[in-house]
Amino acid sequence: MIGYVGTGSSFFECIRYCLQDKKELSEEQKLQLSLKDSLQHKNRAEILDYNKCFGNLKELSSQFIDVAKLSKRVEKPVFHFSLRLAPNETLTKNQFIEIGRECAKEFGVADNQYICILHKDTQEQHIHVVANRVGFNGKVASDSNSYKRMAALCRRLEKQYKLQEVLSPRSFLSAKERLLPRQDIRKERLKTNIRQTLEQVHNYQVFEQKMQALGYKVIKGRGISFIDDKKVKIKGSEVGFSLAKIEQVLGVKQKLEVAKAKQEVYETAIRQKRITQHSFTPAQKLLRQTRETAQMKRSPFIPVIRELGNLLEQLLKPEYTSNYLPYELTEEGIKRRRKKELAQRMRH
Repeated sequence: MIGYVGTGSSFFECIRYCLQDKKELSEEQKLQLSLKDSLQHKNRAEILDYNKCFGNLKELSSQFIDVAKLSKRVEKPVFHFSLRLAPNETLTKNQFIEIGRECAKEFGVADNQYICILHKDTQEQHIHVVANRVGFNGKVASDSNSYKRMAALCRRLEKQYKLQEVLSPRSFLSAKERLLPRQDIRKERLKTNIRQTLEQVHNYQVFEQKMQALGYKVIKGRGISFIDDKKVKIKGSEVGFSLAKIEQVLGVKQKLEVAKAKQEVYETAIRQKRITQHSFTPAQKLLRQTRETAQMKRSPFIPVIRELGNLLEQLLKPEYTSNYLPYELTEEGIKRRRKKELAQRMRH
């Protein structure tokens, strides 16, 4: 489980993001995406739990703002949490409600206003919790050590719900734990998509088209990079598929296809000789078939096919990606979050 925690100044913008569909998608695009990936891009959000609040976007925002006014010193009254499961893991809605409540309790807002929302437009199940840091008594929930607290919450929930255990962000680990291999789900997904696409195609143009169909923007220059639907850019070399390796894989596949085609022509010519011969007795036919099989196995193209096949298998063999840090905690992720918060403050 991967958790995110952030603070902000605009309840309206945070709740709007959690409740509404993605603004950049038209109705037609939502329909096309839903047909392609069998996910729910239209009406993607479902509120699972209300705590001391109710209503639609405007009503919720108004209620949160009214309570936030009880504290005159807090600049960022918004608490925004998200909790995402690993691929192929699922929980029930009731379990997600329990997790949302555990999250609120962990950050001291269990008695404050909050909503828990399930998003249905991604392969990995995930929820968002929007909470008011200001309570009805005017006290403000602390946001100190928030990343460390979220990491501890995720580890506890993984054990409680028997989920895949993920190591906490590196800065929260002991020196010994930092040496353990780590897994970046985003990079693992990209690596899998690249490998599976390379298994299907034989030239770069089709490879790029298929990666675009999977939701990636492909940038090719001296190297190659992929930008996913969350606008996160990852170099191919970071997941074991540099541009040179991709081109090598495609080159090997093309040579392999040529070798297989030559082998097929070779075998067809041998069989054609049998057809043009006069009739034989059953014993003679059996002997001739045995000779044909032996002759086919002596083909000069079989060693080439075997060698290219082994090379291709090695090139496409999964590699483990290490040194994982959740995007929200990377330098780029932190800068992006601060930039977004600054833009929100300027609008208000």
